[in-house]
Amino acid sequence: MLRSLARLKARNRHPWMLLAFPAAAAAAALVAGCSSSGISSGGSSGGGHSAPATSDLKTVKIGGATVLTNSEGFTLYSFGLDTPTRSNCNGQCATNWPPVKGAVTAPGVKGTVGTIKRSDGSRQATFDGHPLYTFVADTSPGQAKGNGLRAFGGVWREDTTSGRAAAPASSPASSGGGGY
Repeated sequence: MLRSLARLKARNRHPWMLLAFPAAAAAAALVAGCSSSGISSGGSSGGGHSAPATSDLKTVKIGGATVLTNSEGFTLYSFGLDTPTRSNCNGQCATNWPPVKGAVTAPGVKGTVGTIKRSDGSRQATFDGHPLYTFVADTSPGQAKGNGLRAFGGVWREDTTSGRAAAPASSPASSGGGGY
């Protein structure tokens, strides 16, 4: 009897270990899902709203800021880790934040449009030196759910017509400074 009691105590010495694996799996799923954005890791790469090659950019007021959108009205974002000549969002990052492919025009919008060559050889649109992206969690035009999110090692900001990334209206995920 004493021996079986000792075994029972030995088995239950660390009951928290029973929760460690499920907690680690949940944390990994959260990180793979683009932090707190709720994006699944199996999302589509296009999200149905990335700008097609040679499309027009336009502007719209979102939360008091005039931001760039693609031709369908979806908010365009820049990634804090990018440079004017290089996108640092590839793989799973580009699945959640689809790059705006090809050349774009911006009639009536002050700023410089261009393209960069991505690591996969494709062309990505830029505005005032910022590679442009959409966000798969923006499910309808005029949303800016990605503004101020910290994901894939950097902060995401909606692009404004001034060519500077906008600060989020009020987001605990922001960390002052970001963009370029």
